[in-house]
Amino acid sequence: MSDSWEVQSRSCSSTDTPTLHFPDTFVYACGHKRLELSRTIKGLTTSQLEEIGCQIILGNTYHLELQPTSELIDELGGLHKFMNWPRALLTDSGGFQMVSLLHLADITENGVTFQSPIDGKPMLLTPEESIQIQVGTSLCGDGFPRNPLINIKGGFALNRIGADIIMALDDVVRTTITGPRIEEAMYRTLRWIDRCIAAHKRPNEQNLFGIVQGGLDPVLRDICVKGLVERNLPGYAIGGLAGGEDKDSFWRVVAQCTAALPEDKPRYVMGVGYPLDIVVCSALGADMYDCVYPTRTARFGTALVPEVVATSLILLELIQSYSHPQYSNTQFFMQGILKLTHRAMADDTRPVDTTCACMVCKTYTRAYIHCLVTKDAMGSQLLSYHNLYYMLKLSRDLHSSIIEGRLPEYVCLFLCLDFAFYLLSVLFHWFVCGFLQKMFPKGDVPEWVCNAMEVAGIDISSCCAPFSSSQD
Repeated sequence: MSDSWEVQSRSCSSTDTPTLHFPDTFVYACGHKRLELSRTIKGLTTSQLEEIGCQIILGNTYHLELQPTSELIDELGGLHKFMNWPRALLTDSGGFQMVSLLHLADITENGVTFQSPIDGKPMLLTPEESIQIQVGTSLCGDGFPRNPLINIKGGFALNRIGADIIMALDDVVRTTITGPRIEEAMYRTLRWIDRCIAAHKRPNEQNLFGIVQGGLDPVLRDICVKGLVERNLPGYAIGGLAGGEDKDSFWRVVAQCTAALPEDKPRYVMGVGYPLDIVVCSALGADMYDCVYPTRTARFGTALVPEVVATSLILLELIQSYSHPQYSNTQFFMQGILKLTHRAMADDTRPVDTTCACMVCKTYTRAYIHCLVTKDAMGSQLLSYHNLYYMLKLSRDLHSSIIEGRLPEYVCLFLCLDFAFYLLSVLFHWFVCGFLQKMFPKGDVPEWVCNAMEVAGIDISSCCAPFSSSQD
């Protein structure tokens, strides 16, 4: 394979700190990749991504094939050159669109036929075509025809993009469904991986990852993991999660899969982007993640911040609601986020996050960004920059904590900031604003997090004490 996967340190029962080396770059894990639904990270330039330390970008094959098309990307030298990105690239297989565009898709053993959202014509994505798009037809010399976009006999060619990591086409179904369709999708995913391997003609230059499917069924997940491991792939992804399942089921699937997948290969949980989920999955042994969450939430005027920052604003709002109950509105905060669209931001001269060293927090005030997010696209651009900086710092902090042998302490600190400060705000509201008779949730760490950390071998009993906000 074209990469080398160096495990630098291990902590607890299953957590390591690998470094994924490519010919021209490297990616630290635990790593948070960016995923967008088109040709760019919305609102940011590649120079800005390099500036904040982004090491790898995920490209959406389906949307790249729609526009500008893989043929054009190939003719212009591949996706790295096309978008002027010198670091690592990962491309998905297009399989996720089986869920997100299910109303436009028809899935058979041969592949999935999509109805083009542009002109309504059919286009077929097979495992072979998916690989061809991602690798780069002009470079592989494998005899695959150059199919046009709209062609029921072809239409996709993943090898043309030239990514460093390419994903095998899998049969994706919603995690929340039950019945024989889950089993059908899992076995089809195993059959399709063999077709992807056979079609991949550049294994020494690009890394083909398989994807574990099986829904929430531990038996099906186990069968899929064993089947993929037998094929000795460069890396493995855990798919079919973050689709509406409960958190207890979510972490158990992650724990089961990471425990069975090789420690000396990358383990990538797809579609995960919430900070708490990343910390939990990293403790369980996962290495890589992707999600649109940081930039999508930025486009809604929301910044990711440490819990201590959000809590200070909670207390300010509670004081205001005590003095002027008719203006009470604590909906501009949640754990770890700050809504810059809220009226309280209009005259706030502090940075978005007083603890953050990013360009946005060192340059602009909350009041200025509040003005922008309600009137100007630059507001979402600045928040996207900050949010990605926040997530990348989280990844680096996780990586460092494992290297230095202090992951349990880091997890406890993270959870204390994430929930103890929330508990403080609940207590404040109870004693100062109790007459408003507002109902608040418990301030203790969620049970699913406690259970997951127990499996990971991390004692978090000192982080939070159970607390109820109900009153006699």
